Amino acid sequence: MRRRRSVRPDKGLTVEIRRVVTGHDHQGRAAVVSDGPAPRTHDFRHVPGMSTTMLWSTVAGQPTDAADPTPGTRSQLPPPGGTCFVIVRFPPDDVLRAADPVAADAENRMASPGIAERFEPGNPGMHVTDSVDYVLVLDGAIWLDLDDGKMIRLGPGDTVIQNATRHAWRNLGDSPATLAVVHVGTIPIRR
Repeated sequence: MRRRRSVRPDKGLTVEIRRVVTGHDHQGRAAVVSDGPAPRTHDFRHVPGMSTTMLWSTVAGQPTDAADPTPGTRSQLPPPGGTCFVIVRFPPDDVLRAADPVAADAENRMASPGIAERFEPGNPGMHVTDSVDYVLVLDGAIWLDLDDGKMIRLGPGDTVIQNATRHAWRNLGDSPATLAVVHVGTIPIRR
């Protein structure tokens, strides 16, 4: 991950992610088919310091040499057997609390379709998804908030296997935290 100065000083540093995609050449050999910035990055306007980047998504049974599905993906929550790889940067909770909730919600629904619609109205950020999520903390500190209110602090290199449980991510620190997440779609669990 490289960092570059943002054009807008209120955003701080923007995460610039290089995405290298492999496939096969016309002779069936492994080859790089794409090398450049991820096509779906959104730096939030209404929540300064928050960003989300969708790197790739699949549906079950997708051919390995399919065209880039990312630009046309309608939801970060994949169907059963599908996947979605995202990187999310969370600003400190103070920034979230200061944001206009209506504008932030609308922007979140646009930037993180499928997940933002599941946020609980009375408990910002708390949600449940029909997925197993593999989470890796890349930098900063983030707290995993679960049903019982217990907060688990995580730092760089820590991982979470999120098994379709109710949760939220809280940044109780004073600097951003960045997570890499792979959502794997599951059959809905009846709660």
